[in-house]
Amino acid sequence: MRIVQVPLGNRSYTIKIGGGLLARLGAECAQLKLGRRCAVITDSNVGRHFAKAALKSLSASGFQPVLITVPAGEKSKRIAVVEKCYDQLAAHRLERKSFIVALGGGVVGDLAGFVAATYLRGIPFVQVPTTLLAQVDSSVGGKTGVNLKAGKNLVGAFYQPQLVLCDLDALKNLPKREYVSGLAEVAKYGVICDAILFAQIERNLPKLLQRDAATLVAVVARCCEIKADVVGQDETEGGLRAILNFGHTIGHAIENSSGYGKFLHGEAIAIGQVAAAKLSHKILGLPSGDAGRIEKLFVHAGLPVKIKLDAVQRKKLFAAMKLDKKVSAGEIKFVLAQKIGKVVWSQRVPEKLIQQMLDEIGSRLSKTGN
Repeated sequence: MRIVQVPLGNRSYTIKIGGGLLARLGAECAQLKLGRRCAVITDSNVGRHFAKAALKSLSASGFQPVLITVPAGEKSKRIAVVEKCYDQLAAHRLERKSFIVALGGGVVGDLAGFVAATYLRGIPFVQVPTTLLAQVDSSVGGKTGVNLKAGKNLVGAFYQPQLVLCDLDALKNLPKREYVSGLAEVAKYGVICDAILFAQIERNLPKLLQRDAATLVAVVARCCEIKADVVGQDETEGGLRAILNFGHTIGHAIENSSGYGKFLHGEAIAIGQVAAAKLSHKILGLPSGDAGRIEKLFVHAGLPVKIKLDAVQRKKLFAAMKLDKKVSAGEIKFVLAQKIGKVVWSQRVPEKLIQQMLDEIGSRLSKTGN
């Protein structure tokens, strides 16, 4: 098992990474000295595989868990679902010393974390991410939230978990498309601050695609180390933490403008990173070889790198980008790369260059048929 610390003073916590950790959920929560009542929030897909084991582990350690199941998919990240969770927490009399377990992927983690941050003005929660994407990214750092029709994650809170438990065995049951989607966020960490990691991902991609345990534990741990370091320096995204959004300005806009669920998050972010790399080449002089490596890695992983948009779709995309949380004074800001392993944030990009980039990534149809 690998252990990574997130250094945030009295809000610090531990990330544990390895196999067979779900069975230890109850024992790990007992060490945190939380209240006996708790709720496991999961979705209809994850619940079928892991809810029974989670409840059994919690009960064996003396907790009184209740299961709350939401529909699977991005559409559960909305206020109406949050309200239903509140009602169930109240019905089961959860108190301020009670806690929530977020059992699932990024959607469940964001939703359950937001519920925890706001129910009774905040109760503790534990992240048990069951997807690759959630294990390396969304479960760490305390970003919680839900979507509005206008945009992704526009309502939320910074609220840190008490513990993150990454059971790599959960990835064995993950559908191929979901698993591969997570590789987009894995690669992102190499692009933003670790060229050695990026080269390792290139070299070990076949093993990653085979879900090799030894390769996974090393890569997931390194991604968590990078995020923990960034979050430790800039918890609420006042500056440095923005580098974690490489590829997300366009990626989130693709998710929003195409209708949540059409693209998985990692698929949209893969396209967004290729787009950001092309803009980086034009604006910061990112070597064409580096931009090519980024695109080639996603192609070899089986992720989309192209999206063809007509005039109406482009208009929707720009409207979504202008509602992004990173917009300042009406200006769309990008994270751009100077080279693999080094990026800068808050970069202004003229609309003309964005249009040219969209022409380039729309030169042929994407793998998902857009």
